[in-house]
Amino acid sequence: MKITAYLKPSCGWSRGVRAVFQKYGLSFEDKDIINVPANYAEMVQVSGQSLQPTIVVDGTVLADVSGEEVERWLVSNHKVSHNEAPAAVPTNSACSDAEHAAQRAAASQSQAIRFF
Repeated sequence: MKITAYLKPSCGWSRGVRAVFQKYGLSFEDKDIINVPANYAEMVQVSGQSLQPTIVVDGTVLADVSGEEVERWLVSNHKVSHNEAPAAVPTNSACSDAEHAAQRAAASQSQAIRFF
């Protein structure tokens, strides 16, 4: 099975998708859409939309999905057998407000200072 995942490096939804792949021992290509603009452009071209997580499994595009939705699709399409083991992180949740605040703080500290 060939899986390409267009994900953010740090995002509750992206972590959930990664956790599902980990839970089932699935290999996948993790394409960072934040730090690699070409990956974001590719995701939009492949899926026709701009939201993530976007997953491509053997040519089928799953756009703007949670880990829970990815797992349900994988099981219902007989790509994996259902596994009762819990995922390492929540598979259907965004980042917490505290995580968003920490990300904003880190981004504001890493921005270049312009002198003009």
